[in-house]
Amino acid sequence: MDADEDVEEIGATAHIVRLTDAHAGQRLDKALADEMPELSRARLQALIEQGRVTRDGAPISRSAKAAPGLYDILIPAVAPADPAPEALALPVLFEDAHLIVVDKPAGMAAHPAPGNETGTLVNALLHHCAGSLSGVGGVARPGIVHRLDKDTSGVMVAAKSDAAHAGLSALFATHDIERTYIALTRGAPDPARGRIETQIGRSSADRKKMAVLKSGGRLAITDYRVQQTFGAPKKPGGAPMAARVACTLHTGRTHQIRVHLASKGAPILGDPTYGSGSPAQPVKEAIAAAGLKRQALHAAVLGFSHPITGEALRFETDPPEDMRLLEGLLADL
Repeated sequence: MDADEDVEEIGATAHIVRLTDAHAGQRLDKALADEMPELSRARLQALIEQGRVTRDGAPISRSAKAAPGLYDILIPAVAPADPAPEALALPVLFEDAHLIVVDKPAGMAAHPAPGNETGTLVNALLHHCAGSLSGVGGVARPGIVHRLDKDTSGVMVAAKSDAAHAGLSALFATHDIERTYIALTRGAPDPARGRIETQIGRSSADRKKMAVLKSGGRLAITDYRVQQTFGAPKKPGGAPMAARVACTLHTGRTHQIRVHLASKGAPILGDPTYGSGSPAQPVKEAIAAAGLKRQALHAAVLGFSHPITGEALRFETDPPEDMRLLEGLLADL
């Protein structure tokens, strides 16, 4: 599954299946069904085609035969089949007959899932667009061509016509999209500017998390630039207390920026999953004073060619209040 950087699989369940020499050469769906009788072969075929069956972090092709080893199967949660339109506040940056661009607030999930059946971007779009959303994404995700984590704010585009949906999906598949995020981090990546190029896949220690892998996984590339540092280092040559970092995506893996910055020893402030280690006490106090209760990550820039008209479109928004307040407090350290 070629997910956008901040895809959040709320309610999905991960399973590990071990195949032995006895399964070698069999159809993969049949071998897996033998070990997971609760799933039909048709269901497993669909999961394989969706890239949700992996080995060593890499999706398995539909033509692959069974081989001995560990296979990860990610089963998505069943979302409500018919989301209801809801009159929710939705900052619209651009809209025409084919697509709509919005500034998604933090705390709003992209689409319904267990635990987030209402109050999602899909619910808001169904009301705002009054039935003129593309249905290619399925009834639970009309118009959605990419996603941000529930607690990541920023610019998103949704399709209102099937032609726009196909065109936007193609742009995201080829990464022919300008995407820049702003992150506030614990410490700062070193050097201050660079490219992070790794393989990313599911963590062997925690299947709900992604990780940088030595082998397997999928190629992930992020360019980053430290825009400002906050708080003097405790010792010469040491890291600052915090930093504002701009990240440009060249691929779109699940949680890519969060994983990449953590791998550089500069996790995003407030990140409940990848923010290992505690920030300096003044930074902790600034987080509390700013009221930040999420990862300090904002999708600031989205640029692409309109899939129907060919017009060059580019949208940029400032981080929301919690991140702005935090940055102001960090600047005083």
